[in-house]
Amino acid sequence: MKNKNRGHSFSKKYLNDRKINPDVIKIIKQHSSKAEITCALLFNIANNYHMQPEELGFAIDQLEISLIKCQLGLFGYKPQKKQIKPAEYVPEGLERAIRDSLTEGKLYCKTTWEIAKQLNIGKIDISSACESLNIKISACQLGAF
Repeated sequence: MKNKNRGHSFSKKYLNDRKINPDVIKIIKQHSSKAEITCALLFNIANNYHMQPEELGFAIDQLEISLIKCQLGLFGYKPQKKQIKPAEYVPEGLERAIRDSLTEGKLYCKTTWEIAKQLNIGKIDISSACESLNIKISACQLGAF
């Protein structure tokens, strides 16, 4: 999950004694291209191989593979970096679901997905509502933020 600071290694955010599972390395290398991998693809891998998203996030950090196209629209899009814009209108039921799910004033990524599934709306719609409500989404399931 590299950022614009090409000299910065995201692998340094972890304890030195933590190691990548060799099977995870093999799977990620089979599915990534140009040192990039999408959020959606990592979640497909997690589902298909019964892995935790956080383990895949750790692995791509160690392998210096960039995470692109966050499914919440928060980062990884070119050229504007993020894809979301504030919603023009946030329905009361959606606002209540978001506010009732806050942890220390923030909405966790996983909770965002759960609300989207519960209300049968897109994940991007939740992100856009959060932008309008000035609510920060945190705790990326892949460890990107």
